[in-house]
Amino acid sequence: MAKKGYHHGNLREALIEATLTLIVARGPQGFTLSGAARQAGVTPAAIYRHFAGRDDLVAEAARQGYELFAAMLSEVDALPGAPRVRAMAQAYLAFAERHPGHYVAMFESGIDLARRPALSEAAGRARDVLHGACDGMNADAAEVTAHVWSLSHGVVELYLRNSAGLSHPPEARAMLSRALDTYLSGLVSPAAQTSR
Repeated sequence: MAKKGYHHGNLREALIEATLTLIVARGPQGFTLSGAARQAGVTPAAIYRHFAGRDDLVAEAARQGYELFAAMLSEVDALPGAPRVRAMAQAYLAFAERHPGHYVAMFESGIDLARRPALSEAAGRARDVLHGACDGMNADAAEVTAHVWSLSHGVVELYLRNSAGLSHPPEARAMLSRALDTYLSGLVSPAAQTSR
């Protein structure tokens, strides 16, 4: 087998790509260093030139995922307030669809952010982008951010990725849109509600 990582001069990225492919196919628990090495076309020993071990490799995939996630959230072009929050929640679903390997590395691998400063900082940047959109929603921005993130994540898991195993799961975007409408309408001040 050709040593693709060495041939292309970027073994580190080749290993990350192999990791992303394998964790989509087998899940984070089914991913192995030897499998990643084989996918990248190198020996398992070559991995240790760039990564301390399995968790280090998965953590780097997760860190890249948070960077991509923050970039997608930052690209949301919508009016401030509820429209921007809705658009960012939909961007959450789009991220999970476009980058399933990164999504799994970020949220399902069990990597402890508290022990990995670079990963924690990347996750914080993504959270800060969403937090900025939730600021000024007639409620505590940190709490709204947590609610919107939780709602989006739940819809991704239960309906987009169908973790619930439903034979006919609801359409994820429509489900998220309805849930956000209900949640965000509860944040409108009572005076604004009576004037509608």
